[in-house]
Amino acid sequence: MDCPSWRSLARPAGDVREVELGLPALSSIGAEGRLRTAFQSALGRSGFRIRSHRWHNRQGPPARNRRKRGTQNQAIGKSRGGLTTKILALVDALGNLVRFVLLPGQRHDSVGAQPLIAGVDLAALIADKAFDSNALRAALHERGALAVIPSKADRKTSIPHDVEMYKWRHLIENFFQRLKEFRRTATRYDKTDTSFAAMIHLRAALLALK
Repeated sequence: MDCPSWRSLARPAGDVREVELGLPALSSIGAEGRLRTAFQSALGRSGFRIRSHRWHNRQGPPARNRRKRGTQNQAIGKSRGGLTTKILALVDALGNLVRFVLLPGQRHDSVGAQPLIAGVDLAALIADKAFDSNALRAALHERGALAVIPSKADRKTSIPHDVEMYKWRHLIENFFQRLKEFRRTATRYDKTDTSFAAMIHLRAALLALK
């Protein structure tokens, strides 16, 4: 403000700083208020060089050097309940765990059937209708095993199954009920599928010792 006339005067910021505070005005930091030009010229004089492949016009490291993230390799997938993991388990006649397979939540159960029974000697396989597929039935037939699997509703010709033997499917249901008593396993506290599988092995061993 101009005190005698009480009129505002437009003055450069540098002049106000120098007059009022007694400090020298700030020098220009580069063409058009940018420091890049002056900085690059200083680097050129010092002999310091920035390689061309290190220049990029975005935040973060270049794409080829970025670490891949995501859940596609951790048996986590989107289903109706959100991000979930499927546990496909195989138990023996006593209800003890023989083998299990982890799948993302959106994958169908029949996808993990073949790896689940590979190399396992069995006389019959009791499973629910989600495992009703021609490929699985053919694989069991080649091995001489009985497929105790109800037919799906959309199958044109229903395939009969042993109803009395199918009642023993409660063994796998009982196993999962006992496994869900461990909250860490029921809600999957583990980030990686390796850690999650290790916890399932540990819980299954504790259940078998009871």
